[in-house]
Amino acid sequence: MLTALRIENFALIDALDIPLQAGLTVLTGETGAGKSIILDAIDAVLGGKVNARLVRSGRERAVLEAQFALSPGLRDWFQQQDLPIPEQAVTCRREITLGKASVRSRSFLNDQAVTKAQLESLRQRLVEITAQGQTVQIGSSDRQREWLDGFGGAAIAQQRQRVMQAHDAATQAKRRLEARRKADQDRQDRLERLQRHQQELTQSALDDPAELDHLHQEQQRLTHSVDLQQNSYQAYQILYESDAGGACADLLGKAEGILADMERYDPAITPILSMVSEALTQVEEAGRAINAYGASLEADPQRLEEVEERIRQLKGLCRRFHRTLPELIAYRNEVNQALGELSGEGQSIEELEADYQKRQEILTKACAKLTDLRQKTAQKLEAQLIAELKPLAMDRVQFRVDLQPTAPSPTGADAIQFLFSPNPGEPLQPLAETASGGEMSRFLLALKSCFSQVDAVDTLIFDEIDVGVSGRVAQAIAEKLLHLGQRHQVLCVTHQPMVAALADDHWHVNKEVIGEETTAPKTAKSRKSRQTKGNTKGSAATKAHRDADNDPNPQNADSKVINPTIASDETAIRTVVRIAPLNLNQRREELAQLAGGATHQEALSFAEALLSQAAQIRATLAQP
Repeated sequence: MLTALRIENFALIDALDIPLQAGLTVLTGETGAGKSIILDAIDAVLGGKVNARLVRSGRERAVLEAQFALSPGLRDWFQQQDLPIPEQAVTCRREITLGKASVRSRSFLNDQAVTKAQLESLRQRLVEITAQGQTVQIGSSDRQREWLDGFGGAAIAQQRQRVMQAHDAATQAKRRLEARRKADQDRQDRLERLQRHQQELTQSALDDPAELDHLHQEQQRLTHSVDLQQNSYQAYQILYESDAGGACADLLGKAEGILADMERYDPAITPILSMVSEALTQVEEAGRAINAYGASLEADPQRLEEVEERIRQLKGLCRRFHRTLPELIAYRNEVNQALGELSGEGQSIEELEADYQKRQEILTKACAKLTDLRQKTAQKLEAQLIAELKPLAMDRVQFRVDLQPTAPSPTGADAIQFLFSPNPGEPLQPLAETASGGEMSRFLLALKSCFSQVDAVDTLIFDEIDVGVSGRVAQAIAEKLLHLGQRHQVLCVTHQPMVAALADDHWHVNKEVIGEETTAPKTAKSRKSRQTKGNTKGSAATKAHRDADNDPNPQNADSKVINPTIASDETAIRTVVRIAPLNLNQRREELAQLAGGATHQEALSFAEALLSQAAQIRATLAQP
């Protein structure tokens, strides 16, 4: 139940604090007074769409806050969402901030930020707003299906879950089957292509990723074998054996002999002698090695041709497959693996077809059971809705829920349409195509009355649901709203005096121009004091029309206006929305204004009669 609503800088509202009670609460006032703005604020604080125009002109931020009583269902929701469970109340707050080129908003539950999805989920448990302009929504087959399923309760909800699971399983099985069929269509071509690749790569004996580097080195050696032989012979002569006697080894040998003679007289020469001896040994080994290398070199035109042919082969493969040699070797391994998979590994098409048929049978049976539950629910809804419409001056109305078979989907295999005929002898037609505005109003109200017995939503809001009706029909709508108020909290914007007369709480909404000389400015301090009182359960403001029935001065309502004017430092002329609870005398005046009449006294008499009639209806309703 909505217990309090705080609105700040929203559209034409500067600041309002509205405490709310259980039962039927009505908002009345002239057309354009701002009644719907208050309902728009409730919609916005629970995640409705917002835009820059909703932030009060001259302000950069709007704040909306709604407080709801904590119920067991809300406790379960907080637990499911893994959010801290509040102790007493649920406070929804939304902050709307104007940016340079956009509008930003943030939502909070008990001062903890929440996502849009979480807020939408919570909204379904808190408030349902109904307006006569829902004709398009009512005509939607999807929306009608949701209404029917919601009326069916837990049994349909559980079966819908089974249908959704069966549909998911069948969809996955179909995807596997189609993927295998498509793979089989391409399988032969791909198999032949991979087999050609495998044969070619296998015949090419690709084993060493560095083979090309090695071949290039061998190619260079074979190409320059003569030069290498000549150079190695020259190096051998310089190092080891020279016809002129000037080889490096000969010179080092002479140096070694001289140093050996010197060592006999001075041991300090020993390290030098050791280095020369080592150098001589290395030079002799290098000479023998270069001699052997030169002797091993031979011109081999045949081997050179083989090397160059292999290089051409490998480079050709790399160009063809657009890969380097190491990548080509890896691709060969992939080809071998893919051929193994295409050779019959995994489920066959026959197995996949059998699995898909099995899943389809399960889905078909689940949909058939859901259809059966819907047909039984439809019969109950038809009977109950007609019963709810009869007191609304539609005692010969016809209504049927038409179910037509469709392809199975996550929501079942039914196309649902509400058929309606308000006049005897006229054929049933789609609801949105045949109902007038007044008939649509009554249908919506009757529909909500049916759902109120199974709906977990505590607060029902009706925005001018009684537009287009009068007289006996208006009285019937008023009594229907009163009955709804026994099971739910009902907020109703109305222009009908008959509806307003039956309200448990009656609020008057009006526009006021501030900043003019005729307006007595109020201080921010006094406003804050009234806000504090307004948020206290059982405050004078919320009980004024109950405790001041004998108040002789209707003008005293001015002292009970919720959140009058903004702070006195604002001198510009502005229009603001005001809301005030009405006591009994003020209600008489308001009902008289709504009813009109030849004279004001006649209107007051009619208002008095409405209030007396309302008291009798309440007394009858209170009887066991």
